[in-house]
Amino acid sequence: MTDKQALRVPLLALFLLLSVLPASPLQARSGQGITRNLHTPSPGSAERRAILDAMRLKIKELHGIDVIFVVKTMNVSGGWAWVHTLPRSVDGFFHYEDFSALLHNDGKQWLVDEIACTEPDNPHCIGSPGYFRKLSHRFPCAPLSIFPTASFLR
Repeated sequence: MTDKQALRVPLLALFLLLSVLPASPLQARSGQGITRNLHTPSPGSAERRAILDAMRLKIKELHGIDVIFVVKTMNVSGGWAWVHTLPRSVDGFFHYEDFSALLHNDGKQWLVDEIACTEPDNPHCIGSPGYFRKLSHRFPCAPLSIFPTASFLR
């Protein structure tokens, strides 16, 4: 075997290995594609309205108030959604604290699975390092692509 042939074998093996590895650590978990139809439903679409209605219902149930949302982030993929909103009173006069939630569609409707805690010094809340990593472990069927990437990698 010549030197060139000896070099080709490891290079070919390296190429084959790299071609089957995930492009990022977020893709490494089986069953959770990074781009599994990731999208943000258009304003006014039925899907967006259904997701926000589920969140609205949860706020009504917990706090007894009617709200409208200013949507900051809405990532949807594979029947799962991560949504970050700024709730307002229906008349727009009152502004409430940010409301973020993980939702899934059970085939009939969107359901709120978890509301993100927003307490600043609580290690289990959204601002803490590893929050999205822990959330993804509690909900392993949720595609990693819906979570804010920069926060997930902390």
